[in-house]
Amino acid sequence: MDTNQYLEMFLEESKEHLQACNEHLLELEKNPDDLAIVNEVFRSAHTLKGMSATMGYEDIADLTHKMENVLDAIRNSKISVSTEILDIVFKAVDYLEEMVMDIEAGGTGKKDVLELVTALNRIETGQSAVIAPEMETAASTMAIEPLQQYTPALHYDDYEMTVIGQSQEQGFHAYEISVTLREDCLLKAARVFMVFEILEKSGEIVKSKPSVEQLENEDFDEVFTIVLISKEEASSLEAKVMKVSEVDRVDIHPVMGVSLLKETPVETEAVSVAKTAKETGKAIAVPQKGRRATNAHNANKTIRVNIDRLDILMNLFEELVIDRGRLQSIASELHNPDLNETVERMTRVSGDLQNIILNMRMIPVETVFNRFPKMVRQLARDLDKKINLEIIGAETELDRTVIDEIGDPLVHLIRNALDHGIESPAERLAKGKPEEGTVTLRAYHSGNHVFIELEDDGAGINKERVLQKALERGVVTEEIAATLTDRQIAELVLASGFSTAEKITDVSGRGVGLDVVKSTIESLGGYITIDSKEGQGSLFQVQLPLTLSIISVMLVNLDKDIYAIPLSSIIETAIIQTSDILNAHNQKVIDFRGSIVPLVNLKGIFEMDGSQEKEEYQSVVIVRKGDKMAGLVVDSFIGQQEIVLKSLGNYLQSVFAISGATILGNGQVALIVDCNALIK
Repeated sequence: MDTNQYLEMFLEESKEHLQACNEHLLELEKNPDDLAIVNEVFRSAHTLKGMSATMGYEDIADLTHKMENVLDAIRNSKISVSTEILDIVFKAVDYLEEMVMDIEAGGTGKKDVLELVTALNRIETGQSAVIAPEMETAASTMAIEPLQQYTPALHYDDYEMTVIGQSQEQGFHAYEISVTLREDCLLKAARVFMVFEILEKSGEIVKSKPSVEQLENEDFDEVFTIVLISKEEASSLEAKVMKVSEVDRVDIHPVMGVSLLKETPVETEAVSVAKTAKETGKAIAVPQKGRRATNAHNANKTIRVNIDRLDILMNLFEELVIDRGRLQSIASELHNPDLNETVERMTRVSGDLQNIILNMRMIPVETVFNRFPKMVRQLARDLDKKINLEIIGAETELDRTVIDEIGDPLVHLIRNALDHGIESPAERLAKGKPEEGTVTLRAYHSGNHVFIELEDDGAGINKERVLQKALERGVVTEEIAATLTDRQIAELVLASGFSTAEKITDVSGRGVGLDVVKSTIESLGGYITIDSKEGQGSLFQVQLPLTLSIISVMLVNLDKDIYAIPLSSIIETAIIQTSDILNAHNQKVIDFRGSIVPLVNLKGIFEMDGSQEKEEYQSVVIVRKGDKMAGLVVDSFIGQQEIVLKSLGNYLQSVFAISGATILGNGQVALIVDCNALIK
């Protein structure tokens, strides 16, 4: 069977089952006596083993089988769950993930797992997982045990064994039928077809030797063997096959004594059926329990779509948005009622289409959050701390582009919280805190943004120490330091090269983690704020836009040029009297609803010719970044519009305060202002 067509499905489902193993093993560590969790892990491992065997990845199948044996011993109360055992099982899952990733990269999925298999064997027999030195030599020559104890005339893979086992449980018989054709048979392929046709009427064919392709090409001598599942007696089947011309002999043997697996997930049957159907060219109906038909029906409500197709769809729609803007511009100039009505309807329909396409690209942040519980477990053990990770709002959805970028910043934030935030158990007890620290990772929607928060109940940020380090490293001057608020001092830890760690470790201390977090988040059009109370803990809040492709902006004029300011950054627009502009510390400011807001002259920032004329009124766009505000002085407002964000390319990627460009309805290019870069 050509398994390449199933490779993508195999990779996707393998990742899902391995993730399920990780999640359930973490639960099992907290509830070691809950056998329901063990059964869930066993089910995922069992499915992965069957899929791997069918795809021909024997190393994965064999390692999963060994892991399955340990889980079976746990659920049968032969051994008890311990941290030592879970460490080995986690290591097995890590190895399996590496092997699957190798296959995805075009490799064979092979890996040296003898030492790990030896450890799993020792656990299964109730011994310590630690391999004694004298055992290592024996381990190097040790082969992985075969999956089945019985070897009938044909070799059965895991899926075939499962189908046969389930059929026998439901009253069916499994037969190996060896058919010998006469030596002078001229049309061997035709006789094989006739035998197949007769047997398919009596039951279901599971396997043949030689393969169907070889039989069709007459690439065999006189004997071929078929494995059949049927309720008919062997004598009846023999009589039917002997009626075919040029059949010399029929030998039928029941398939018995095979170590069959009793738990068979839906995926196992589905792939077995698909395999047999492909080989025989006919639909196969394996006997199955009634509830599985319902599950299969529900599964049809979703399909897997290659992400590249969604990207192409999004690019085409972006072009449609540009053309829509052009049509709106033409309609406003011509004042034709029919044209206006058509354009308005097209705008509504394309708006609905835009929402559907953007929702299709939305992915739950769970895909990123899922990797953290296992990472926290390992880091907590490395740091000798007790830490509980709580995840809230994992179902919150973000655009795929943002999801792809947010993983690494969150890893840095979590490592920072575990290393610098949460104290050791002894320190926590001395402060009257619970021995176990809590780190909460939460995500939620608010308007057109997604907020991701990481909160810990640890030591908080020592502001005096941070300020001292900042002065030592020249991050701030003493004059500036005297004016900083507590929040501004806390946010100094985001500066490049800043670290309060006394020594460099594998976890932190090099001063690059939080700097990367800040730069990555700001490149996504978001920002990060820190709220910390010494002795009580810290809250890192990340604000991100829902999508990075189509955004709403305010178009403004600067001389003859048009610039776009994202609506997500705008508080409001205002027209102020020039006489209301004040000066403070060589900075022009205005009093905006009781707050002092500095003014930024965009013409000066972009070095445009001509200074702002002394007019009686000034047009100002009030923008914010976190709790900081600024007023952007422009010539005039044009209006709001949805635009397609386009990159400036590698050559212009370092242009200050410009995040991209867009094409307007009249074909003019408008630059998009990066408000985060203008507010320090």
